[in-house]
Amino acid sequence: MKLKHLCLTMTAVSSLFAANVRAADPKLAVIYDAGGKFDKSFNQSASEGAERFKKETKIAYLEVQVASDTQTEQVLRNLARKNVDLIAAIGFAQSQAVQNIAKEFPKTKFVLIDGVAAGDNVSSVLFKEQEGSYLVGVAAAMASKSKKIGFVGGMDIPLIRTFSCGYTQGAKAVDAKVDVTSNMVGTTTSAWNDPAKGGELARAQFERGVDVVFAAAGGSGMGTLQTAKEKGKLAIGVDSNQNYLYPGTMLTSMVKRVDQAIYDSFMQIKNGNWKAGVINKGLKEGGVDWALDKDNRSLITPEIEKRVNAAKQDIINGKVKVIDFREGSKCPV
Repeated sequence: MKLKHLCLTMTAVSSLFAANVRAADPKLAVIYDAGGKFDKSFNQSASEGAERFKKETKIAYLEVQVASDTQTEQVLRNLARKNVDLIAAIGFAQSQAVQNIAKEFPKTKFVLIDGVAAGDNVSSVLFKEQEGSYLVGVAAAMASKSKKIGFVGGMDIPLIRTFSCGYTQGAKAVDAKVDVTSNMVGTTTSAWNDPAKGGELARAQFERGVDVVFAAAGGSGMGTLQTAKEKGKLAIGVDSNQNYLYPGTMLTSMVKRVDQAIYDSFMQIKNGNWKAGVINKGLKEGGVDWALDKDNRSLITPEIEKRVNAAKQDIINGKVKVIDFREGSKCPV
């Protein structure tokens, strides 16, 4: 019943979409993963990139939310049949579906975020999450009074372990004796949408003496950040700049520029210079960073800012090599 409703909604929206685009404009679409468009994190960043493109070019785009990963392939196929020029698939869980549909519809182009799919019509965009996480690990270790910091991940997958590993490396670079506690919300895609569990894990960490927690858990992370606020502890956001959510307890955010990746892909289609292949975006490429703004300025001392920015330059210059957990390297504990 849900799938039928989704397809009907897509039909209605695509009819409106077709009626409002100029003949020369590319047809564009975004498919959000199970975390949802309004997760204030990963998916929302993609939405912001698409909206920026729309605002600048006046070119509309279709957006679809899948209720489960099993719907992805059918949704992709429906969009491809409507002759959409570029489909942006948000999240690693869509990788296999993109590869299948890209082969079936070679004239449709795809951009896949956080995953790799083969095909001359697929652009796979990956990020060096370990580099951005290293920076916020440096900040966490310097801001912590107890020298006990925490990490709450969403779904237990290599990608999220990479966040945790980079965070730990940054913290240990400041003080090898810093204790890092890491917990995961779950092992299925529902782990991105369980703020109660995210809050529960953070609470348990705080009870063990943790005073700074980094949440890389999609919608579940909202519970972690809120619990930090309630307990008067420090929290670190992820993907989007989440500093504004709880000013005063948000130490910083590990920003992952999914918005820029979507904006760039849409603009490339518009300008006719889109290319297939695999792209890796780290600090040097502006793909990841840490966030410093009016909402966390009071928490970031000159010493923290100087140390984090020095680490950033060392990584960019190759002086510091951050271990990528996905490559099978051992992560410090």
